[in-house]
Amino acid sequence: MFDLDKWQEIFSTIKKNKLRTFLTGFSVAWGIFMLIVLLGSGYGLENGVQKEFEGDAENTLWVNQGITSIAHKGYKPGRFIRFTNTDYEDIKTIDSVEFISSRFRIWENNTISYKNEYGSFDIFCSHPDYGKIENLEITNGRFLNNLDVEEYRKVTAIGRLVEEALFKGEDPVGKHVKLSGVPFKVVGVFDDPGGDRDLTRVYIPVSTAQRVFNRGNRINNISMTVGNATVAQSEEMVDEIRIKLSKKHHFAIEDQRALRIWNNVENYETFMKLFASIRLFIWIIGIGTIIAGIVGVSNIMMIVVKDRTKEIGIRKALGATPWSVISLILQESILITAFAGYIGLVLGVGLLELVSKAMPATDYFANPEVNFTVAISATILLVISGAIAGFVPARKAANVKPIVALHDE
Repeated sequence: MFDLDKWQEIFSTIKKNKLRTFLTGFSVAWGIFMLIVLLGSGYGLENGVQKEFEGDAENTLWVNQGITSIAHKGYKPGRFIRFTNTDYEDIKTIDSVEFISSRFRIWENNTISYKNEYGSFDIFCSHPDYGKIENLEITNGRFLNNLDVEEYRKVTAIGRLVEEALFKGEDPVGKHVKLSGVPFKVVGVFDDPGGDRDLTRVYIPVSTAQRVFNRGNRINNISMTVGNATVAQSEEMVDEIRIKLSKKHHFAIEDQRALRIWNNVENYETFMKLFASIRLFIWIIGIGTIIAGIVGVSNIMMIVVKDRTKEIGIRKALGATPWSVISLILQESILITAFAGYIGLVLGVGLLELVSKAMPATDYFANPEVNFTVAISATILLVISGAIAGFVPARKAANVKPIVALHDE
């Protein structure tokens, strides 16, 4: 039942002690504000790094040719390692390989045209599995397939930005573009969840490119996904790849510069462990700040009880029940805590929204946000803690005998 007189008394007490109430509320609001900002910033950092991984599958290995740095079996250091199609075929037989593709890039003449539209774009030559490795989203048509490679077809899948630059709203699928003057049929358009960096690319079958652009059987690198392999299993695959290629290309197994392998499985898990530690650290700091605010509320409420000892004695002498004394102090504590916590929550979320809109997403920070459930839960926890903080002095006040309270100085 709503007791108007009690609430009027609470507001009257707060009004008489503005500075004390403000300082109490500020400590609580600051605690929840810092928790929200810290959590949001932590998620912003995590989102930025996650965005980097979105551009590729998280379970990938990238094998790149390098330059030997160690003399080995009569071979001097400084020798270039050159990959060929047989290297791709050899690695393809390794267990746990899910999707695999070789790749090379056309650098010397990358002009692409359609009718009277021209542009310089990145021409990549790959196998069909590369679409899975890069997490490409096909928005129209299809990506490359095995028949394209086997039959040396002059087909291409183009990025969304290439489509926008050359076709001006016209459906590109089935049309022919010229790559370095050679006509290729567009079979599909793709988007990339990792951002626009890869959308100025076009992909053509690696076998076709080797014939058309006189590359023989040369490739530049090999990439693959490893399914559900653990970090340990992916490292075993790295060792197996290194052993296979070191025998074939005659370089020392321990020569890291001869063969550069990027293990995305290991790197992804390392980042996830790092951000788990950061989240834990943020929670510790945030909760510590909130606890400091709650302690402040408890101390203030003790002072309130001390200042109102005689008043409480009079109330009890006139027949006030212990619960009426406790509820009065509890309500004041909860009111201050809930209002201050709400202010801190609103300011924290508002600041994150402002930063999110004002700051462009980068490779290391993007979309700072806080889970709504977490934010509300933290505020409710704060209110409950405020009630507990007020209950201790309230219970003490309720147990004071009227005669003792009336003689209090």
